[in-house]
Amino acid sequence: MPRPAINVAVRAARAAGNLIARNINRVEGLAVHEKERMDFVSEVDRMAEQLIIRDLKRAYPGHAFIGEETGEQGRSRQTWVIDPLDGTHNFLRGFPHFCVSIAMLDAGDPIYGVIYDPLRDETFTASKGDGAFLNDRRIRVTTRESVAGALLCTGFPYRQRRHLDAQMDMTKALLASAEDIRRTGSAALDLAYIACGRIDGYYETGLKVWDMAAGCLLVREAGGRYCDMAGRDGLPESGNLLAGNHKVVFDMVNIIQPLLTPELLAR
Repeated sequence: MPRPAINVAVRAARAAGNLIARNINRVEGLAVHEKERMDFVSEVDRMAEQLIIRDLKRAYPGHAFIGEETGEQGRSRQTWVIDPLDGTHNFLRGFPHFCVSIAMLDAGDPIYGVIYDPLRDETFTASKGDGAFLNDRRIRVTTRESVAGALLCTGFPYRQRRHLDAQMDMTKALLASAEDIRRTGSAALDLAYIACGRIDGYYETGLKVWDMAAGCLLVREAGGRYCDMAGRDGLPESGNLLAGNHKVVFDMVNIIQPLLTPELLAR
């Protein structure tokens, strides 16, 4: 049976997802603001985040909250981390690949996670120690032995193009052995796809905690591993992330090590 916190988060994610889906055909009429260079937020992002926080606060008034759009609210060992619309650029262009991501951290460690894709009606859930699920079906990472023949995924952060040369070098080195590399525009969904075996490995720089917390828990509970680019386990404060099954991640770490700058090696 799902934990109570998962049920609450699923209801909040689905409500936000329904709001997002209702607005996908009226994108041209939405108010859109550029937060930073090429980093946009729409009124739908903000409405969805407000809806999620409202629902979570009703159930857990003593918890803290970190939202991509509203920032930090309160202080607590238990903190909800929310990305109301991961893949905003896709949404604004009518590209059908985005999701809602909600995680609960206990002293910085993700213990509950929900990722909801409103267009495919796919709900990914995980609780620490209980496994990972897609629409109530248990999921596992792939069993691939190495990067050879693997399907990998990445993203190119809008705000951190200073790592572009290093990331292109990593991409070239990995693609020498991998089957192919995807770039979908939603880090949270990429990690959910790692957890359910659609993708073998993932790498990206400059992520925020709301981009990766729920997805990383899904990967771990599906039998996989996430770490920073130096191979250190845990949510990387740097936002420079690798994820996949244990063997693929081990291989990725070894392949990219000679190409990493000191900044990319930082925790």
